[in-house]
Amino acid sequence: MRNRWVIPDVHGCSKTLKYLIESRISLSKEDSVYFLGDYIDRGHDSKGVIDFIMGMQNSGYDVHCLRGNHEDYCIRAWEADKKRFLFRSKIEKDWRKNGANRTLLSFSAKRPKEISKFYIDWMKNTKYFIELEDCILVHAGLNFDIDNPFDDVFSMMWLRDFKVDKNKIHGKKVIHGHIPVEMSLIDLFKNNNYDFLPLDNGIYYKNRDGFGNLLAYNIDTQEIIIQHNIDSE
Repeated sequence: MRNRWVIPDVHGCSKTLKYLIESRISLSKEDSVYFLGDYIDRGHDSKGVIDFIMGMQNSGYDVHCLRGNHEDYCIRAWEADKKRFLFRSKIEKDWRKNGANRTLLSFSAKRPKEISKFYIDWMKNTKYFIELEDCILVHAGLNFDIDNPFDDVFSMMWLRDFKVDKNKIHGKKVIHGHIPVEMSLIDLFKNNNYDFLPLDNGIYYKNRDGFGNLLAYNIDTQEIIIQHNIDSE
């Protein structure tokens, strides 16, 4: 049976991601995997996360990657740093307040522009949203205050609150990450057929009850696989 798995914000936790993929969901090449973005920052091995996903792509797995706000931070900081000589740009300063230092360290970089263009190009090739026959996948959400929510790519990466208007998205459910949600609430939204499903369980919140896991959601069976963060064990 072909499975369609959705995996939200990994945030540099490469060991947890690898264990989830290889040992918990036993992914086959008949399956599809949809990553919701935020591969980098917070955790210790952002480069390892991207390397692992690239390895899946290069090995023939059906992998689809969205862009999160943390990739947006990285791309814009990298581009700004390429134009500067001494002083940090505002976007770099903002990024460093949100986990960039660990990301730079994982790439053996002191400044954003020292990250290999190879990885920046990979980030630039990620998508803002994916529309499937039964749902819309997006990192943060959609701006339903405008006529066509698909016109606002900034909101797809950065929006923190939205109310779904199914008339504007062909009657489909929105599946997203971005904002950490306590596990019991995620189960509530899933089990009561809400018109949206948040999947970010705050993998980097290791010592907070109800958080600290990486999830894999099966679109077809509605099963959620829960993997606690093992990266610092």
